[in-house]
Amino acid sequence: MPRPSRTVPNRPKERDRGQHAGRVDQSARRGRADDKPSAILAEAPAGMPQGRVIRAHGLWYEVVLDDPDSGSPLVLATLRGQLKREIRRTDIVTVGDRVAVSLLPDREAVIEWVGPRSRALVRTARNTRDTDQVIVANLDQVLFVFAVRDPAPHVRMLDRFLVLAELQHLPAAIVVGKMDLEEPDGPEAARKVFADYESVYPVHFVSARTGEGLADLRAMLEGKISAVAGPSGVGKSSLLNVLDPDNLRDVGEVSLATGKGRHTTVGARLHRIGPDTFVADTPGMRALAMHAVDPLVLPECFPEFRPFLGGCFYQDCTHVHEPDCAIRDAVARGDIAQGRYESYVALRSGEVERDVVFDDYIPDDDAQLD
Repeated sequence: MPRPSRTVPNRPKERDRGQHAGRVDQSARRGRADDKPSAILAEAPAGMPQGRVIRAHGLWYEVVLDDPDSGSPLVLATLRGQLKREIRRTDIVTVGDRVAVSLLPDREAVIEWVGPRSRALVRTARNTRDTDQVIVANLDQVLFVFAVRDPAPHVRMLDRFLVLAELQHLPAAIVVGKMDLEEPDGPEAARKVFADYESVYPVHFVSARTGEGLADLRAMLEGKISAVAGPSGVGKSSLLNVLDPDNLRDVGEVSLATGKGRHTTVGARLHRIGPDTFVADTPGMRALAMHAVDPLVLPECFPEFRPFLGGCFYQDCTHVHEPDCAIRDAVARGDIAQGRYESYVALRSGEVERDVVFDDYIPDDDAQLD
């Protein structure tokens, strides 16, 4: 005759009690005051030296401290192990981040806290559609640099750069360099190429060689964190060498065979050119990851379109072929530049490559802008 089973109500198995106890201990441990700070804290721990990440390479980060009296103004820091376990869709630490560190001997440190980010220059990671790579964090503005020639300006590329800035709510400006180069049709011909943009964005015509326009450019950078971006070979490094002569950068040549620029900047680097003024030099860029742009959002990325949006006869107007379109009417009147409208249509219609990305640095003669 089988023996009847005997149960003891509400008595967990030993392994259940162990697991439950482990969870309680971990929860209590997370609440202890002596725990290491976490990246999710809104404010830095009191009394801990703070600074800004100016460069990232591998597992190490260069951090310039706010208060040089707390140690060397520049320290080499690694990330606290606990922060590495934070779950994010993007980089835990990147150039431009505010951090708090614990100082070690020999100008080294450990990053204990990472501050919340505001605006950032971001790209979608290659071969993904949902993972962000932050180029520079906490930016106040981005400057897109092109040259009057050598290499010739590519305004369709400029339009894609500007769309990126609008998508990320970054104030943008255009810098036209190499104004010292002689133009067959005179300097006004060079300005005419960018005339469509002067009523929409700040446009600065400058020369690193003669100093033309640099005073106004310095004034625009003062007290801000700015990123300088654009195709290779347009003179970004030469321009930054004039603005920041204490940190000279390599200057690349333009390929005589292709007329395209060669990379001289390996990764984003934040340069302190004043007490509260930082400028980030970024790698040469061929174009942007445009595949994530919602066609319904694209018109908002052209600031000159905004006064006319909502005035079309059709509520779902694409502004490409429909009649009674307020945008097309504005183009016909000259209120919107024809060239800018054509860029919009090309992006909306998929006539330009939608999955183009930032150039990767290739340290040899093949590192040319295609």
